[in-house]
Amino acid sequence: MTKADKKYLSQLKIRYKKANKPQRIIILDEFTKTAGYDRSHAGKLLRSRYQYVTKVIRRIHRIYTKEDTETLQQVCELLGWICSKRMLPSLKLAVDELMKAGKISLSKDDRKRIIGISPATIDRLFKRYRKRPKLKGRSYTKPGTLLKNQIPIRTFSEWNENKVGFFEIDLVGHDGSLVKGDFAWTLNFVDVKSAWTEQAAVFNKAQVHVFTGIQRIRTRLPFSVLGLDSDSGAEFINDQLYRYCIQEQFTFTRGRPGKKNDNPFIEQKNDSIVRNWVGYGRFDTQPQVDILNELYELLRLYTNFFLPVMKLKKKIRIGSKIRKVHDKVTTPYRRILRAKDVSTEVKNKLRVQYKTLSLVGLKEKIDMVLKRLKPTPLKG
Repeated sequence: MTKADKKYLSQLKIRYKKANKPQRIIILDEFTKTAGYDRSHAGKLLRSRYQYVTKVIRRIHRIYTKEDTETLQQVCELLGWICSKRMLPSLKLAVDELMKAGKISLSKDDRKRIIGISPATIDRLFKRYRKRPKLKGRSYTKPGTLLKNQIPIRTFSEWNENKVGFFEIDLVGHDGSLVKGDFAWTLNFVDVKSAWTEQAAVFNKAQVHVFTGIQRIRTRLPFSVLGLDSDSGAEFINDQLYRYCIQEQFTFTRGRPGKKNDNPFIEQKNDSIVRNWVGYGRFDTQPQVDILNELYELLRLYTNFFLPVMKLKKKIRIGSKIRKVHDKVTTPYRRILRAKDVSTEVKNKLRVQYKTLSLVGLKEKIDMVLKRLKPTPLKG
């Protein structure tokens, strides 16, 4: 706006202030025709609704540099690109492990700045780095009819176990979108209270192989199994597993057919662990199954001892919105140490094992195994 325009506007403001409503309409029409402004904008100018700022506008000083972003990228890769809220409790450990291994070099001030970063800032910095394919899996659950009436249904709303040892279990298929012949499956376990997870690969979903996988997982669990909850697939709903649970005094329950929310904890781990690390390729040979089991031996230590998890405590409805309340973000290992129903002997063994582990060393071994794990090429 020129000086002449400002002088003209100031004279119109005096006339506009003294005028009545019909006169103001005429003045406003005159101003819009002369200045070419929109009627709403012209009215605000005449009523002095705008305040012009003549002081210098200061630019926002950015705390985190491009080098910090590159450092955080290495931290995210070390922690498997978990979400920022889950990553925060292990951020200090990851930075120190990378510095100890010589992967990064930080001054005291840089280290302090990186460790003090907020989850929201991490998300902003890494939006361009996070590349994960959004692929949908498929369900292969064939309902089992044998002993279906003997095994009670347990839904998500009824699950109220507050003890370590109650597991949800499921199978994840590695067919590569070609449901033909035999292919590998991952047997997935998750403890409901502590979120401790275990995996084992089997060649197919015949009950004899699935039962062998269950026994294999049970031998390396640091605590006792109190209960199993599966879907209604025939690989679980069978006489062999039913008699085994009675013999070992396990609680054996199942979800309803087609109701995945009856087993929400294991469905979440199927994606965040199995699909995230193994992907959607086809594995249909015994050597591939052996490599998968080699991977899971390392992955169980990596995920349970070093990757924090979030657990939903409750949902609060506020009008049409639902606010989710989570407990303190921590690793399954720390949850086991806090559990009152786990013996001191088990906790001490876990503490000793934790001291022997290296986060960077485990991640490097996992990456080496993943390089050897190559899916079967699909024809056509």
